[in-house]
Amino acid sequence: MSNLTQEQLAVLKKKLQHRYLELQEEIHSELGRSSDERHISLASNLKDVGDNSFVDMLMDLDVSIIERQVHEIQKVETSLKNLADLKFGDCIDCNEKIGFDRLMASPTAQRCLDCQNRHEKTYAHELNPTL
Repeated sequence: MSNLTQEQLAVLKKKLQHRYLELQEEIHSELGRSSDERHISLASNLKDVGDNSFVDMLMDLDVSIIERQVHEIQKVETSLKNLADLKFGDCIDCNEKIGFDRLMASPTAQRCLDCQNRHEKTYAHELNPTL
């Protein structure tokens, strides 16, 4: 396990738990909003194919937002499990310690800054969709 103090681990655990609750609220809110009367009203007032496309885009956007939130909640759960299993704070690539400042900025970080930069450069093409 990393060389984080018990106090630092407690701060990170609290931060992860807080983010988990925030994400749960965001997902519930987003799900409620997508079934909201605004969407129903908008869909019932469609006049042409362009309107249909707009409603489809809004629904796709809602799904994308929820998918992003679910993905983040999975990362938070993994970090909390690693914290409990004493596997938290070590880089998954080089096994070096991830600094406390980096973990405060991104508590779900699994790589040290050097390995994260290398990973992003290596896999940058995967973030750019192509036809």
